[in-house]
Amino acid sequence: PVTDGSRELHSLCAQLEFLLQFDLKEKRSFFGQRKDYWDFLCQGLERCRHQHKGIHFVTSLDKLKTPVGRGRAFLRYCLVHRQLAESLQLCLLDPESLREWYYARSPFLSPRHRTEILGSLYELDCVTFHLAL
Repeated sequence: PVTDGSRELHSLCAQLEFLLQFDLKEKRSFFGQRKDYWDFLCQGLERCRHQHKGIHFVTSLDKLKTPVGRGRAFLRYCLVHRQLAESLQLCLLDPESLREWYYARSPFLSPRHRTEILGSLYELDCVTFHLAL
């Protein structure tokens, strides 16, 4: 199993975060806080009317104050519960939403790249992650 001490885990999470932040449009909340991929994931899962336990878990953690921190916790939750590919796929279903959140260079806007990314993420479902949540 992959644990918190694994170098591969840190590299994987850094790459996932890079992908989710690459060419992300700058958006601000009503109070001026910068939105991040966490907000994109929440909106995407909400649009699908998908009650994701990971979203509920992360929002219940009082220690997490920033969208980036919440996004990282969500990625870890999804890895542990083997839900990362499915969760991201649900967020990528709506092309209008993708264009609302990402500029044209985002790999998520390319059907070929999106398929490759999701295929790789589905392969992670075979890996056991023992991470502190």
